[in-house]
Amino acid sequence: MDAVDHINVDVDDLESCYEFYREVLDLELLRPPEDFQGAHVMFRAGSTVLTLAETGRADGWTERGIDHPLDKAHIAFDAPREKYDALSEELDGQFPKQGPYDWGEFEGFYFLDPDGNLLEVITYDPPAGERERPLLTHDDVE
Repeated sequence: MDAVDHINVDVDDLESCYEFYREVLDLELLRPPEDFQGAHVMFRAGSTVLTLAETGRADGWTERGIDHPLDKAHIAFDAPREKYDALSEELDGQFPKQGPYDWGEFEGFYFLDPDGNLLEVITYDPPAGERERPLLTHDDVE
């Protein structure tokens, strides 16, 4: 395998997720909902295509009862430090142990989209100055 070509994510509310992925995550729009017969939208993140599909099969998972983000599968987006810091600040406080985490070669922060899908934004870029709060580590996963 050379790369992940595309990812398809089930959502319950395509309209709010469409706006979130377009406006907050600033993903490149490939095909808007009106291009599809069903309720779909297609974005590009780097070389990977991400399709949101309102199929009625989304699990409605939310932050209620979450012990740790690694309890659920997620999609991770690589971002430059400036975008990473902005998203971390904007989306902080959704649930305990969101991060940021020290994953060795990169730093990561978890958050939920409007439909409760777990996402992560990571950066390989070091911080410009001192950190405002310490990074969590693998020891904090338990």
